Amino acid sequence: MTSEHASPVGTGAVAELAALAKIVSRQRAELDRLRETTATSALVERATGALMATTGCSPEAAHEALRQRAEAGNRTLLEECWLTLGALMPTTPPAATTAETPAPADPREPVAAPGTTETLGRIGRALVHVGSPQELAGALLEHLAPKLDADAVLLYRRLPADGLELIGHAGIDATLAVQWHQVPPLDGIAPLQALKAGEPLWLERFAEDRQEFQLIGEPPGRWRSRAWLPVPGDGPAATALGVLRRDEAVFGPAARELLRAVTRLCAGRLTALGGPPEPETSGFSRTVQRVLDALPGAAVLLTPLRAATGEVEDYLVEAATPDAFDILGRTGREMVGARILESYPAVAGESLWQGYLKALGGEPYEGEPFVYEEVVAGVTVTATYSVRAARLGDGLLVTWLRHDTEERQEQRLADMQRLGNLGWATWNLVTRQVTWSSQVYTILGRDPGRGAVPLDLLPDLVLPEDAHALARAVSELARNGNQFDVPFRIRSGNAVRHLRAVAEAVTAPDGMVVEVHGFVQDLTAQRSAELALVDSERAILMQRGVLEAERALAARLQHALLPLPSRPVRLRGLRVEVAYLPAQAGVHVGGDWFSAIELPDDAALFVVGDVAGHGVDAMATMAQLRFTAKGMVTTGSSLTGALARLNFLLLHSRDAQATATLVLARYEPAERRLAWAQAGHLPPLLVRAGEVQLLDRPDGMLLGASAHPVYESAECRLEPGDRLLMYTDGLVERPGEDIDTGLARLSEAVRAAGPGSLDALLAAMLEGERRDDVCVLDIRVPVADEE
Repeated sequence: MTSEHASPVGTGAVAELAALAKIVSRQRAELDRLRETTATSALVERATGALMATTGCSPEAAHEALRQRAEAGNRTLLEECWLTLGALMPTTPPAATTAETPAPADPREPVAAPGTTETLGRIGRALVHVGSPQELAGALLEHLAPKLDADAVLLYRRLPADGLELIGHAGIDATLAVQWHQVPPLDGIAPLQALKAGEPLWLERFAEDRQEFQLIGEPPGRWRSRAWLPVPGDGPAATALGVLRRDEAVFGPAARELLRAVTRLCAGRLTALGGPPEPETSGFSRTVQRVLDALPGAAVLLTPLRAATGEVEDYLVEAATPDAFDILGRTGREMVGARILESYPAVAGESLWQGYLKALGGEPYEGEPFVYEEVVAGVTVTATYSVRAARLGDGLLVTWLRHDTEERQEQRLADMQRLGNLGWATWNLVTRQVTWSSQVYTILGRDPGRGAVPLDLLPDLVLPEDAHALARAVSELARNGNQFDVPFRIRSGNAVRHLRAVAEAVTAPDGMVVEVHGFVQDLTAQRSAELALVDSERAILMQRGVLEAERALAARLQHALLPLPSRPVRLRGLRVEVAYLPAQAGVHVGGDWFSAIELPDDAALFVVGDVAGHGVDAMATMAQLRFTAKGMVTTGSSLTGALARLNFLLLHSRDAQATATLVLARYEPAERRLAWAQAGHLPPLLVRAGEVQLLDRPDGMLLGASAHPVYESAECRLEPGDRLLMYTDGLVERPGEDIDTGLARLSEAVRAAGPGSLDALLAAMLEGERRDDVCVLDIRVPVADEE
């Protein structure tokens, strides 16, 4: 494509002219070479094809026969070709062909059916002109369609790993070709089975065939009979020919004979072509070509051609979409191999050329629309184009769009209506002519065949509750020209849709309304979202009220069931300080609890527990465990026995899914001996003479997890000045941190705080929002002077 104005002669003009001269010279030399090659090879190919058609031999065998005849007759190859073509005039008119043909001498060859030779002759003459397997498939379909009712022809090549590659096709769309271009070596692939067996495969019973094979087509029933034949070669067959028909019918003897002969006719041509189309292009280019084959619009893949200095001299077309075209009339794949400056020589030095260079550097190019003149049927047509280019691999992916002002505006209007879910309408109040866009009919749920509705009858389409408001707005618009924007509802099936109508008046010079312009918009989705939001807000407020009520009830229960002492207490010679801090997120009352009491036998009992969860249920479970534990130990149960009974109690409670952790400690003041047991709880922390250590935990599974747990106990002797901390996991756990890290942080905080107050330790450990409850018993053994 060229821009409207050529670049003025000046800096760089000489280089551009030199480049154009090189192009013209190269084109002339190429033209002379093609003319000579065409003059020499066209006659040879015609004679070879004719000999193939009459003898059924391969192209190589036919060419060798011509060469030997020329040598025997002391003639040139071209002279022999002319003689061969002249001798192939029919000796018997077609009407004289008998219904039966005598059997050939070789009983292995099939009997020739009437018309087979003529059909093969036409195919043979057509095949000499094909230049790729793709063209070969097209030529076969052209001649087999009227003879066999063929609807599609496919050529598959067998790959080394037993997969298949589609090298030619006709009668199928580009999308299907891309989907079936590469076929893995799976079971049930008909062309692969035919190649492996070396025998034709006739698929004539669709219901049975679809159960056994993976059939090409979307839907698979598009072609209800198929034939797959291996194309013979020097070794095992490597190419399969497929013929697909819409009708479910058998391939008769004549059809089978013809197809076998066609495969023999194609064998030599496929060998000469070398297999798949575009053999000289890279794998990347072939991949891009397969993608472009399935895309609409005009697009090409360009590879830069550079001079010895590295400067870009031209671009080579490596792949093209079917809708791509150039100034020479080439379209689609016909453009592959062409050079840009050969098609559009005036592009050199233009802004488009510079844009290509920028795109090669990695900066996408989007040029301004430019005017281009082309001749169509002898008439000069001016069109406006926009070109975009972006780097793809080492080349450029270039797309261009032809702008048609009216079509572009219509498309934009259609896009706007579709995206906005609205449609325009016009009412002429003088001529009574009403015009609606198609989207209005869709929105109002009205059959276009019934026609549009006059403006004054529009309220008849809406729900009765909304009809009055819309009728009043329409009346004021028609009488006074007042613009309106009115929401209303209509019934569509069993659902109600929320719509909006906006209209304005066009008046005559005397003020009379002569026309009304407006639009109708579907707001159902927006209105549904608004209603859903209101319902959600209402549910949130209700849930908040329930949460606040539950929180208040749990707090009152906790204060009643777990009273906190206002100052440290003395128990059997020990100084005990208690801290309980609720979580700061969610329901603030959880299942953490403690007990610190004197026992009847002069001992002391210390308990810290944690019930899973928060709220009223956790509080109820906590109260049950707290009072039961105190009662059992007070009445003489051992620590491990108490844990076993608490586990049984939790397993058979109202909430059988509840679990809890617990640590029990019994202190004998006479010996300063501390015996303790635990159920899945963190170990107590002992501070002695400035050293901090975690007591070794005896075995014990959390309560409510197993019907047959094992609990053991441990003992230690407390010394004057010792400090023992019993706590819940809320003191040490942090999101994203393992429990060992939290315990190490606690030990360091206790060591750093020294013999300070419990409040100082809590301040050091609890930074930010608390996600869980925290309960701590700080037990200290006084030294002699403190007692």
